[in-house]
Amino acid sequence: MNDRYSRQQLFTPIGVEGQQHLQQKHLLIVGAGALGSATAEPLVRAGVGRVTIIDRDYVEWSNLQRQQLYTEQHAREKTPKAIAAKERLQAINADVVVEAIVGDANVETLTELLSDVDLVIDGTDNFDIRFIINDLTQKHHIPWIYGSCVGSYGATYTILPGTTPCLHCLLQAMPNTGMTCDTVGIISPAVQIVAAYQVAEAFKILTNNYAALRGTFLTFDVWQNQHFEMKMQAAKNPGCQSCGEAPSYPYLAFEQQTKSAVLCGRDAVQIRPAQSKNYDLEALASTLASQGTVQQNPYLISCQLAEQRIVIFKDGRVLIHGTHDIHYAKNLYYRLLG
Repeated sequence: MNDRYSRQQLFTPIGVEGQQHLQQKHLLIVGAGALGSATAEPLVRAGVGRVTIIDRDYVEWSNLQRQQLYTEQHAREKTPKAIAAKERLQAINADVVVEAIVGDANVETLTELLSDVDLVIDGTDNFDIRFIINDLTQKHHIPWIYGSCVGSYGATYTILPGTTPCLHCLLQAMPNTGMTCDTVGIISPAVQIVAAYQVAEAFKILTNNYAALRGTFLTFDVWQNQHFEMKMQAAKNPGCQSCGEAPSYPYLAFEQQTKSAVLCGRDAVQIRPAQSKNYDLEALASTLASQGTVQQNPYLISCQLAEQRIVIFKDGRVLIHGTHDIHYAKNLYYRLLG
């Protein structure tokens, strides 16, 4: 009974056979931030055969409060999160093959990664990437587990292509609340609760215990002591462009992707969302007030940060002044606007 996975195998729904299934599976985690690191560690400890992690960012001091794979040394050295995660995970379980990819999770990179993946876990921080994940997993018939958290709130939902409603069915259009961890903060219990549900659902899928899947869209507010579960099967839309009877996978098309471009001679990057956002400028100005000096008129908001100035137009178009680095500008955009 001293075998590494003995206590897990004693759990009847997994057992020896389930453990063998786990060790043959390939898991893709998109994003190595709070949720990505909180889901990666228990799944690697559990003995999943192969884990691929993709993330474009590096470790910062503000990450250490909730992103459990990282250390002060990683923050000092600005180690890419995917690399730092791999180092830590391989130290935890050398039997698991961990692949680290430092880069954008876009249509091209994710398509290349999905060829032999059994499950995708959402550890991202924005709906642009989530809708790409949704369309790709529908197209390639791969289950994925949505997760999000901000403040003390969290949500998670398990999506099975051909069986459950997809994310497009549920949300129809991209949310534009502007609430992110960088604007309203986050506490670690919200991360851990979402991750715990994601990992439990992952165990069920990876050990072929599909009948045990929760089947509901779960939300909670751990500070307000609220917990809700909603049955979503009625939301499945036969005409859905992502999972319906004649899918066109709209979020894989170039015109549906967020565009970014350096503005010649202006030391600025323009970011244009695929769809008009129609921001509530009053609410957004209030949210951004903690980040810098905010000025507002009926057409736009200007927020002066420590080194950059971000200008947000009512239709969602954004100018980031003080940089010509598209990668940096996109990171800032997602951090502040989700």
